[in-house]
Amino acid sequence: MIELIRVNKTHRSPLGRQTVLSDLSAIFDCSTDVGILGGNGSGKSTLLRIIAGMDKPDSGTVRRSVRVSFPISYGGALHPNLSAHENVRFMARLYGADEAGVTRFVRDFSEIGNHFERPVTTYSNSMKARVAFALSMAIEFDVYLVDEVTAVGDVAFKRKCIQALTERRKAAKLIMVSQAVTTIGRICQQGAVLEDGRLQVYGSMADAIQAYENNLMVLHV
Repeated sequence: MIELIRVNKTHRSPLGRQTVLSDLSAIFDCSTDVGILGGNGSGKSTLLRIIAGMDKPDSGTVRRSVRVSFPISYGGALHPNLSAHENVRFMARLYGADEAGVTRFVRDFSEIGNHFERPVTTYSNSMKARVAFALSMAIEFDVYLVDEVTAVGDVAFKRKCIQALTERRKAAKLIMVSQAVTTIGRICQQGAVLEDGRLQVYGSMADAIQAYENNLMVLHV
């Protein structure tokens, strides 16, 4: 189970402190795949980072009784001054995974060649995403967090990413954030909408999509 209790988060901006998440509370029992819909700048990525423990709320509590991944395709999981190899070894130790097995998997899956031994700061965004995706697939989690794009690179690599995620879903669940209702509607069963810093959870993904689209219609009237 993942429980968020009165979570608040603000970010600095040229206009001062801006509220991202406001008194947000939610419970995910991790029995089904959950899709969270929200527009640009709604705080979806921030919410995932907080669920993952990569970012701390200004106030509030996050409780996890399951093993949660870092956001898939999120290059921020990698330390820029370390090589992919060094990052992988560190993360494998952090999560108690087999270091040699994880290293071998990420090296082969990411397909970045000799860059695997070079600092992440020298990578393109695509290369960082490849390594981060491969690393999240190399370690077994109960819940995988997916931030918008689940696969990067050329068509063949995207196909490989989708296949890997499909395999992991046989024994794990997803929490996915997106503003694309087609993709998220095809994958997730339960839905939620993040708007104005608050999360409204619905019984079905279809209900969440309907509420999200209704909100968009109101905004464009």
